[in-house]
Amino acid sequence: MADNVSQLKIRRARPADAAQIAVLAGQLGYPTSLREMRARLRSALSQTTGACFVAETNGNNVVGWIHVSVTPLLEVERRAEVNGLVVDETVRSRGAGAKLLEAAEQWARKMKCLGMSVRSNVLRERAHGFYLRQGYEHYKTQKAFRKSL
Repeated sequence: MADNVSQLKIRRARPADAAQIAVLAGQLGYPTSLREMRARLRSALSQTTGACFVAETNGNNVVGWIHVSVTPLLEVERRAEVNGLVVDETVRSRGAGAKLLEAAEQWARKMKCLGMSVRSNVLRERAHGFYLRQGYEHYKTQKAFRKSL
């Protein structure tokens, strides 16, 4: 996937991007089949309270993606949350992540959000530095719980 990233184009994700998005999800630590990613992407793209953007090189390779959504909350002002952000490991630290985050923030402003939030695994120290450089502040440490339904 290494390609010239100097001419990155940020655009909305399309169903045809599912294969490249699936590869990148695997790099993020969430391997998934193409079939499953097609279904997930189709669902995500149908939501009016969320958006998915990709970073595409001039060679038409998707080298990153971000998924962002708004969830109305009672306890805090309206904000958007980054649900996932990944840039291909061969082109990290070249600006794709910042451009993707900027696109998500612009979308959030249009959705009348007053802020953005992101959760990042405690092990992802490189990602923490990235978010701090983008103007985010570390404001809370917490444990995450999940239950299968």
